[in-house]
This record gives sequence, structure tokens and C-alpha cells, in this order.
Amino acid sequence: MEPFIVSARKYRPQTFKDVVGQQSITNTLQNAIDQNHLAQALLFCGPRGVGKTTCARILAKQINSDGTEQENEDFAFNIFELDAASNNSVDDIRNLIDQVRIPPQVGKYKVYIIDEVHMLSQSAFNAFLKTLEEPPKHAIFILATTEKHKIIPTILSRCQIFDFKRITVKDAAEYLKYIAENQGINAEDDALHIIAQKADGAMRDALSIFDRVVSFSGAELTRKAVTENLNVLDYDTYFEATDLILEHNIPNLLLLFNKTLSLGFDGHHFISGLASHFRDLMVCQHPDTITLLEVGEAAQQLYRDQSKRTSPSFLLQGLDIANDCDLKYKTSKNQRLLVELTLMKLASINFDGEKKNPESVALQNKTIDFIAPSAFYKLLPKAPAKVSENSTTVSKEVSNQKIQAKATQENGSPKQPEAPTDVKIAAKTEQEQVSLKTKEPEQVANQNNSSPEVKEIAKKLTINRPTKRVSGLSISSLNAKKQHELNKIEVVIDENNLPKDPFTEEELRKHWADFIEIIDKKGQKILASNLHSDIPKLKENFAIHLELPNGTMKKEIEREQFELMEYLRTKLNNHFVHLEITVNETTVTKFAFTPEEKYEKLRKKNPVIDLLRTEFDLYL
Repeated sequence: MEPFIVSARKYRPQTFKDVVGQQSITNTLQNAIDQNHLAQALLFCGPRGVGKTTCARILAKQINSDGTEQENEDFAFNIFELDAASNNSVDDIRNLIDQVRIPPQVGKYKVYIIDEVHMLSQSAFNAFLKTLEEPPKHAIFILATTEKHKIIPTILSRCQIFDFKRITVKDAAEYLKYIAENQGINAEDDALHIIAQKADGAMRDALSIFDRVVSFSGAELTRKAVTENLNVLDYDTYFEATDLILEHNIPNLLLLFNKTLSLGFDGHHFISGLASHFRDLMVCQHPDTITLLEVGEAAQQLYRDQSKRTSPSFLLQGLDIANDCDLKYKTSKNQRLLVELTLMKLASINFDGEKKNPESVALQNKTIDFIAPSAFYKLLPKAPAKVSENSTTVSKEVSNQKIQAKATQENGSPKQPEAPTDVKIAAKTEQEQVSLKTKEPEQVANQNNSSPEVKEIAKKLTINRPTKRVSGLSISSLNAKKQHELNKIEVVIDENNLPKDPFTEEELRKHWADFIEIIDKKGQKILASNLHSDIPKLKENFAIHLELPNGTMKKEIEREQFELMEYLRTKLNNHFVHLEITVNETTVTKFAFTPEEKYEKLRKKNPVIDLLRTEFDLYL
């Protein structure tokens, strides 16, 4: 049985072409060798497992290459490797300096590779300075370190510095695929991408993880096997969690979180992974940023499909909530409750319920955290069934009344007196509500086809809907609603029976002030301010006259005058009170808003105040 060689050693690059993800550095070194333009001291710095020591060995071999070397030869007389972590004293550096003076017996150069050079002591660095600056012609030093900031500046100034970058997920996954093909292993792309992500830019770590996973799964390397062996959450969990969040399904979302905890994962891992999932969904919403998604092609399609069902505002708000939970997790005394509360907030972002309340005004229009109520998950009866039942009942009642009236006319009895006004209003209102709520009046007529009178009534209930629907929150719809209410009142007005008591201007102003106080307590601050801007004056024919500085205030008052007029008519016992508003833009000077306007207003009343300002050299 042959001894097993780990992939990090077995597949260590032997030429610059085999080095993964460091093309700029390898090309520079190759050109320097070809053009005989190589420095006497080189410093390779970068994170672990990116190829620093490997490039140093390849460089040392190619410097003295004469064509007689074997491919698998791992020993050379003119290459010396020194571990600075264990040889960091002044005596070790002195021994190295003594060896440097001896010319090479084989080859042209003696190459000294000092690994982890930042571990040298301060005195060792100082002892190494002179030799590093002016070494013999046959000596080349290659220093490698992961912590460049620990090297003294005098050493850095004597070296040619090469910064190695982290290996990208794409490059690492492609190299792992190449190794898997050489070993006869059938590996999924998603599995290799997970290994590359777990390695965090280090190729040596990626190869070590690859060997471990292959030992676990054998010749079939699947995504499930990788996630199970590496103890990472599969992205299927986050896809399911996001679907539940978009559906506002809080109970199943909490059950999914509990299942995740039962698998051995902590809440911090879950919520941070969910935030990363939201980030991946965001980069999928634009074709130029899809390249930032470091997953396989099959996973990319899943991300694209789910990103189409999300909005940027939802993802931004979700990221904010998840990151806030991430920051508070370590300091929280009940970490599970914190994550569960965060999940409930996420599932309630786009909920259509009432999210705003009066407290939000006091918090500078900041929306208070809202969670979907439990009533959302109860099965409610369908609204169209109720509407059809009500419409059917009303139509039956109307038809019975019509049949009775027809029967009395045929018998020759006198007609009954008309119903009171209140009854007419109620019947009309009920009919209008039914006609507005019924989506398909013809279906209602078909359900009541037992009598021809019912068909006739159903036809009368049909209204002509406009083809263009108006939003219920628009100003035009609100005005239409107010006008509809006014029209309903005006239809039933009987001027002969309406009260018409006289009143004085003092009584008018008293009730006017009371109404302003009432709406101010209700929170209608703007309307109260507009009504308070002028004192009402009583004119002929019970007209209440107001003079306002601009047309905007006039429109606001006219839009809300129905409640005001009803209040005044009730208090004054006079139904003929009406409002007349005029706009006089010159009155705007009565109101001073800025300090400059206040000063100008005072100066007009008393010009001496300007002399006082200049005398004491005062400024606004």
C-alpha cells in the first residue's frame, strides 16, 4: 500500500504556469528571469496558502536551470530554506551571513528562502541589514511573510515587494475541478464552490478540505455531503426561509429556525447567513452585478428566480434588521428570542395590515416595529359571498314591496302616503351600498330569477363603472366621497322644515373656537391652524366670511368644511349657515415666519427700532 500524499503536496505547482490566481506576479518574475533583471532581495507577502513559498521555490529552480533537472526533483545544492520562526536569534543570522560568503559549487546563484521572516527579533533584523543591502553577486534572498507590518522599514526598503492576493472562489473551484477529474471523482459544481468559499482565499486550505470531504463521500462529491461534513447551512434553508418571509408565514418560519437549531447550528450562524442571502438576492437584480454571486450556475438560476419576487426596498430593510440582530447577538441574554423576534419583523415588512399608529408622529414619522397579528392566520369567510347574500336580501325586500303596492292599486284602494324622509334616505343609502359593493349584478339577478320583478330590480341596481379605477387614497377619490355624501344630504333637504334661528357674531365665534379646539385634540393640526388664521365675520343671509392669505389654505378648508358646517348648524340651530372664503395675498404680511420678517414687521410699526440696532451694532 502506497503512502497517501495530501493534495496540497501532490499538486503543488512546479512551474509558474501552474500557479493559481497570481498571474501578475508570476509573469513579472518570469520576465525578470528572462531579461536578467532580477533583484538581489525579494519579499513575498500575503495571506496563508496563496503560493508564496511555492513561487519562491519555482524561482530558485529556474534561476539555476540548465536543462538537466528532473521534473520530480525536490532537492538542490544551491537552494537553502530557513524557518525564521525557529531560527530568529542573532547567532542564526550570523551563521547565515557566514554561509553567504561561500560561492555555489553547482549553478550560478545561491538562493536563500527565509519563511515567516517577521518572526526575527529586532537584533536579528539589524544584523541582517548590511548583508541584505549589499550581498555577494551569487546570493539572492527571498523573504516570505504573512504579516508585512511587523517587518522594520529598513528591511522593506532593501527588498522588492510582491503582494500576493487571495485566490478567488472561481479560480479555486476551477482548480478543484481539475484535481477531481485527475482523481476520477465526480464532483458537483455547487459542492466545489462551497469548498472554495469555506477556504476563504487560501488554496492550501481548499485542498485540505477537499481531501477531507473526499474521504467522507468517496468518488461522488455532492453538495449535501459537503454541507454535512463542513457543518455549514445549505442555501436551500435560506431559500425556504425567504419564501416564508415573503408569505408572512411566521409560524412555519419559527419552526424552520427551531429545526436549524436542532441540527447543531446556533442562531448567530443562521441570521448572518440569512443576511448574506439577502445580499446575494440584491446583486442578482441587476445583470452587471451577477458576477459578484460566487455560486454555481444551477444556484445562480435559483437566486435569479427568487430575486424577481423581491423588491430592493424589502431587501434593504431586511438587511438592516438582520445586521442589527447580528450586532446585538453577543450582548443579548436571550439570544434565541432575539433571533425569533428578528424573523417576525422580517416576515412583517411588506404586511398589508395597519403599520402606522399615532405614536409614529411623536417619533418624527418613524414607523414603529410591526408584527403580523395572529388573526392573519385564521380562515376568514369570503367577502363576495356576504355581498351576494346581502344583495339578494335587499332585492327580495324591494320586490315584495313592489308586489304589495301593485296589488293595492289593482284593488282600487287609495295609495299609501309616502314614507318619511329618514326612511327614504335609509332605503336609498342601502341600495347605493349594495350597488357599489356588488361586483357582478347580473349574477345576482340570475340567482333571483324566480320572479320577473326581481329581475327588473336587479337591472336597476346595475351601475356603469368607469373603465379607469381611481385609488382609494387619492385626493380625487376623497373629494368624490365627500361630494357623494353631500349629494345624499342635499337630496332629502326640505327647506320648509329646516331650523332658521337667528344668532349673533359673538355666538358664531364662540362655537367656531370650540370646533377648533375639538379638531386640535383629534390631531387635525393643519385644519385647526387654517381655521385660526382669520376671525370669522357674519354677513347677510347667514354667510360666514373668511379672508385667507393663499389659495392652498382655502382648498384645505373647503375640502373639510362638511364637518364644520354640520357642527355650526347644530349649535346655532340654523341650517342655512354657509361659508364664504376669499383670498387676499396682501394679508400674508400679517404673519411673520422668519426673524427677518419679524424685524421688518416691528420696524414698520416703530422706525426708531432701526436706530437702536445701528447704535448698539446689533445683527439678526
